[in-house]
Amino acid sequence: MYLGLDLGTSGVKALLIDDAQRVIGSASGAMDVSRPLPGWSEQDPAAWVRATEEAVTGLKTSHPEELAAVRGIGLSGHMHGATLIDANDQVLRPCILWNDTRSHAQAARLDADPQFRALTGNIVFPGFTAPKLVWVAENEPDIFAKVAKVLLPKDFLRLWLTGEHISEMSDSAGTSWLDTGKRAWSESLLAATGMTVNQMPSLVEGTDVGGTLKADIAAKWGMGAGVVVAGGAGDNAASACGMGTVAEGQAFVSLGTSGVLFAANASYLPNPASAVHAFCHALPGTWHQMGVILSATDALNWHAGVTGKSAADLTGELGDTLKAPTSVAFLPYLSGERTPHNDAAIRGVFAGLGHESSRVVLTQAVLEGVSFAIRDSLEALKSAGTTLSRVTAIGGGSRSRYWLRSIATALNLPVDVPADGDFGAAFGAARLGLVAATGRDPISVFTPPATAETVEPDAALRDAYETAYQRYRRLYPAIRDAY
Repeated sequence: MYLGLDLGTSGVKALLIDDAQRVIGSASGAMDVSRPLPGWSEQDPAAWVRATEEAVTGLKTSHPEELAAVRGIGLSGHMHGATLIDANDQVLRPCILWNDTRSHAQAARLDADPQFRALTGNIVFPGFTAPKLVWVAENEPDIFAKVAKVLLPKDFLRLWLTGEHISEMSDSAGTSWLDTGKRAWSESLLAATGMTVNQMPSLVEGTDVGGTLKADIAAKWGMGAGVVVAGGAGDNAASACGMGTVAEGQAFVSLGTSGVLFAANASYLPNPASAVHAFCHALPGTWHQMGVILSATDALNWHAGVTGKSAADLTGELGDTLKAPTSVAFLPYLSGERTPHNDAAIRGVFAGLGHESSRVVLTQAVLEGVSFAIRDSLEALKSAGTTLSRVTAIGGGSRSRYWLRSIATALNLPVDVPADGDFGAAFGAARLGLVAATGRDPISVFTPPATAETVEPDAALRDAYETAYQRYRRLYPAIRDAY
């Protein structure tokens, strides 16, 4: 058996698979986010441990014999978080999370230093780890002086599980300290933030062994000795392992709270000017690109809250047949945008409203706005050298066939819908645990799920969608100066 542990913002999911990659069981543990000031987002790392204990205890209750047969554990987690520990491995302050924007001024200063984009292949976003440490140095100097190690969230769990300070390439690529092409820490980037390589964890590939489970934890969970813990992956790379998106040309679109267009690459293809993320993948010698939009299902949920209808009711009113875009356009920038604008200040807009603009028309515009934002990411990936022939859809929003038809037509690409199953980050983490424990070829393990159906672009509406997309593109520069 192999155990995947996925540390999400709202909880930890533990998922158990067998040697044939069948899902045996899953359980979860919940936790909260603290927002002590506007723009702040923090968590106590002790809550991650408690949630992991809760999740694994749930599995032990329901599947004690299977849990006892675990030979490998894989870790996945939300990226960019700054977990600061002292020389005694004690946490110095709450972890500053990925969606914390307090270090926007520090991020802008670092991004103005050309070496950051040149070596990391990415813009220094406020959510990344390096600017957070600069903020701590400037605002909490007593804490900064005690920092012995900076760990990403899943790697703090690894420290608790194994006693080791280890990270891996995919997560570390989101810190602004990794030389992404060389897959190694950059001494010059660390020095630019007042840090040293000694304050970083050692690096392994996601498929490699990254520690061994402590004997006391193994005994508590009813496991034997020698359970290996894989390097693991950041959450999106772990989801890609779960989806089998690991080879050149494979891609998925994730319609979750945020939206992600993820493409696997056989080589390193940075283009930071497009606000595309170019990160290491969880497999050796493999990279990936991501276009990220900050509000996908979040935009529909906002619209649902305003109208007093559920998201399912709103999409249900549209029916299944794709409609031509109306005069109403929607920009889904409810909390700013990453790809392609890197604009934290911009906000969402309805444009082209008329007396005839009903709730159904507004819902249609919201779905189209998200589809066009994902098209922006596709264009950004193209500018970075990636060409896609199809994508697979995952996430809660993919349950709407209307939305999938809109995305397929906006991208002018077929959208594959996987057969029912759990192919998310916890499953990808469990697969990484399997590879680390057995030494099996990752490509033979990270296979894609069966396709239940394929949603094709609507050829009759392609021109209308293209016209609406070009109008959508003109709206951002038109309103940018207003914010």
